[in-house]
Amino acid sequence: MGAPGEMQELLGEFLAEAGDLLDDVDRRLVALEKTPRDAELLNTVFRGFHTIKGGAGFLDAAALVDLCHRTENLFDRLRSGKAQLSAGLMDTILAATGEVRRMFGEMASGAQPGAAAEPILAALAAALEDDHVPAPAPSAVASAAAPAVAPGEIDWQRLYDAIVPRPTLAAAKPAPAAAPRAAAPRAAAPAVAPENTIRVDTARFDQILNLTGEVGLTKNRIACLRTMLMRGVTEGSDTLKTLDQVVGQMDTLVSDLQSAVMKARMQPVDRVFQKYNRLARDVARQIGKEADLEIDCGNTEVDKTILDALNDPLVHLVRNAVDHGIETPDEREAAGKPRKAKIRLSARQEGDRILIEVADDGRGMRPEAIRAKAVEKGLISADAAAGLEDRASLALILLPGFSTKEAVSDLSGRGVGMDVVKTNIEKLKGAIEIVSDPGRGSRFLISLPLTLAIMPVLMLEVCGQGYALPLSAVCEVLALEPSILRVVSGRPAMMVRGSALPLLDLAAPLGRARAAPAAVAVIAKIGKEIVALAADVCHGQDEVMLKPLEGFKPRGVAGATLAGDGSLVVVLDLAELLAAGTVPVAAPREPV
Repeated sequence: MGAPGEMQELLGEFLAEAGDLLDDVDRRLVALEKTPRDAELLNTVFRGFHTIKGGAGFLDAAALVDLCHRTENLFDRLRSGKAQLSAGLMDTILAATGEVRRMFGEMASGAQPGAAAEPILAALAAALEDDHVPAPAPSAVASAAAPAVAPGEIDWQRLYDAIVPRPTLAAAKPAPAAAPRAAAPRAAAPAVAPENTIRVDTARFDQILNLTGEVGLTKNRIACLRTMLMRGVTEGSDTLKTLDQVVGQMDTLVSDLQSAVMKARMQPVDRVFQKYNRLARDVARQIGKEADLEIDCGNTEVDKTILDALNDPLVHLVRNAVDHGIETPDEREAAGKPRKAKIRLSARQEGDRILIEVADDGRGMRPEAIRAKAVEKGLISADAAAGLEDRASLALILLPGFSTKEAVSDLSGRGVGMDVVKTNIEKLKGAIEIVSDPGRGSRFLISLPLTLAIMPVLMLEVCGQGYALPLSAVCEVLALEPSILRVVSGRPAMMVRGSALPLLDLAAPLGRARAAPAAVAVIAKIGKEIVALAADVCHGQDEVMLKPLEGFKPRGVAGATLAGDGSLVVVLDLAELLAAGTVPVAAPREPV
């Protein structure tokens, strides 16, 4: 079969390609449940299992070959009309894809995959032997509440407990079903294993190669000019001028190369978003709701690191939209809404940030109810709750321990989840905002940088030390003149176009001793507040490679980088730095 190194390389290639195929199969299965007689979808899923089976056979993964072969045969029967797709049969198929994914994980760890769970194999065998599976009504295929037609006598609860991962939140005993019917699959979060590879479009890779070659040629030209200068060969008076031109050319090439490499790291958002179709479907089936997940992200791309880290927050938000956000079909019908709810997952790029939205057309959230629940759970005092605006009230659901559920279930009720969403998004230098219209639905708006590797910053100097502020937080830079300084409510302020902005000195929270008055003010947006930050010198904009401080992270420091002269520059996290409160500059000279 080849050397161990060659086999390891083949295994890696197989898992990458087969993983993409399986993701595509999952997406098409959810679509197929809505149009069970779609010949093109049936053929595509059939080919997916067939291709995975072929690669597994080459790697001697007998258990994976067997499972794919059985599922492939089932789809052959569906294509020929000998079997009809039902909700119960779709549960079996999706459970089989879960087993395939589990086998991929075992192969990635270097082991041959174990056999599929016996209930899965029994269900597939029963479906393959039954030539008289009745065709369900069209609504039964799409409806989670419709009775499922399951082939054979199978313990479905045991089946799904055995092979489908439970939700991230630990399970309690589920409530007994009101009526006997085949159990829906437990909602499995999309498994996104850490990947160490990136698929790069050949055009982007060719651009990187071309730029690398140009950089090499320019470097040689600079070395040649340096040698000439060292030897005193000046070629008249043009040598230094030529050197300046070549250095400028090198600067442009390095910038273009940096941009090309960053683009190579950018991956389509659609690749991750499509995985949540099955999550929404499984959650809805489990709790007897009906929902369609609409995805709208166009050609939006984001850095792979951010894309991978988005998985957990989006799992929580999509799951919560189905579990908390939307009503049951009967409740929706009574409210004059369609029985099937709409959940929308969208993404778009605005400048150097990506905006993601998870929205539903469900019951919405009432700020007064959230305030009351937060007080009941002891998260805030009654007096503090009374003073909150509606938007701040909605943000209470992001607190650890907050939940509106009266009973704990497999999916929710423990007050764990939304605080994790907030924490994970903040780790990505992002922010989350909640908007809700009672009776009409809720929207969760996430703002993230496109990449964490390169950060546009404003370079400053405070008491002789270099610092950098993320450019996304900077509005403008103004001279700090005595004529515009004021005192408002006993605090220093700065007048900017008729508005008094709080004036904060960066030297104090940074622990620097100021020997001379600050000369410039950076107008910055911190959260929803706009403030003026006093500094000594502004050196202009730059793009830096942010280096995290491993094992040592002072409060208010996002990371560090190097200036052009080799000196250390600290990149500040303004929200964290100033969280302890405002720090005034020296008292303004013209109090109001």
